[in-house]
Amino acid sequence: MKKSALDKWICDQENIPYLTGDILDDLQLTKLNALLAKEKRRGGFYADLPEYLTSLKELESLPFTTAEDLAENTAALLLGSQSEVSRVISGVTSGTTGPSKRIFYSDGDLANTVTFFAAGISEMTAAGETVLITMPFSVSGGLGELIARAVELLGAKPIRAGSDLSYAELNEIMRLERPDSYIGMPVPLLSLLRFCGNSSTLKRALVSADVCPVSVRREIEGLLGSRLFPHYGLRECCLGGAVTCQAHAGMHVRENHIIAEIIEKNGKPVRNGDYGELVITTVGMEIMPLIRYRTGDRACILAEPCPCGAVSARIEVEGRLDDNLRMSDIDEALFDIKELVDVKAGFAGNVLELKACVLGNVQIEEEIQKRVSPLLSDNKLKISTQICEGSCKSLYSGKRMIG
Repeated sequence: MKKSALDKWICDQENIPYLTGDILDDLQLTKLNALLAKEKRRGGFYADLPEYLTSLKELESLPFTTAEDLAENTAALLLGSQSEVSRVISGVTSGTTGPSKRIFYSDGDLANTVTFFAAGISEMTAAGETVLITMPFSVSGGLGELIARAVELLGAKPIRAGSDLSYAELNEIMRLERPDSYIGMPVPLLSLLRFCGNSSTLKRALVSADVCPVSVRREIEGLLGSRLFPHYGLRECCLGGAVTCQAHAGMHVRENHIIAEIIEKNGKPVRNGDYGELVITTVGMEIMPLIRYRTGDRACILAEPCPCGAVSARIEVEGRLDDNLRMSDIDEALFDIKELVDVKAGFAGNVLELKACVLGNVQIEEEIQKRVSPLLSDNKLKISTQICEGSCKSLYSGKRMIG
């Protein structure tokens, strides 16, 4: 089995001949101490932290950084000058709640993310192949464009479809371009595969930017005839965090740039292999590195070595830490209904309204009622359906959430 491409990427990035666990630990500690020393000298947001740590274990003693800190201390968190800022993302992340925040990237941050993406994409894509990309292409240096650049680095051809085309338009792209693989969100991929049926040319897929419930993954893999390559990223680490190798046994973390921890609700470390909140220290970010940032994502660090033989740590991410009903719960319950193309949910008072897009004139309201009702407590359920036509688009343009 091929070793994860991420380990080689780390070696290339850091100009080292090979990678071991000890080398990674030393690399992370060196970068963390360099960041602490720089913050002390400049009197930045982290200036009150120790200037030097003797081990990564001591990182657990440092305070957390929160989304509120990012919203309220933007200037203090900026490590360089405004002239070094290449891109800014502002606002509340789609699919999350909380204060509006601004995340800054340098040219170097964006370049590192492109080559990181290329390492992950190389697990499923070879030179000469064609890749359909349905991530947003709204701005220069945005997620879709960074992915397209990564595909081009591999000698493959990116199809910049974006996230706003109808199923008929995507099907026409499929007919004309015959893409080999797909990069985008998971549910829109399943919707597209169900709409296209046997006309789909897709063989492999990398999914990211939203939760991929088990039922959705199972249905996609059945239609593709291959395993999915999930990717994890968030704005606070320049969109790239962890990628799947050909062992399909978790996502390898970009450990030369990110130190990952998993904590309990009380802030203490979980037992090895247990789930909790993912906390990241982004020692490889040039312009806005964060120390012990609480992501709000439920995850675990896998304890056993990866079957591929790579050294880099692996994570599994289940979604947001939230005790309330989540869109992923509804998706999990419904998407093994073969006629379902898409579904959207929103509350009107105490009524959960579901809008389902279905293949053909089928009656699935009763089945939806049976599957979703157990997820509700005191809420009522209202279901409407529409037949999926070529002019239909994904019911969500971004992350799926209950409105």
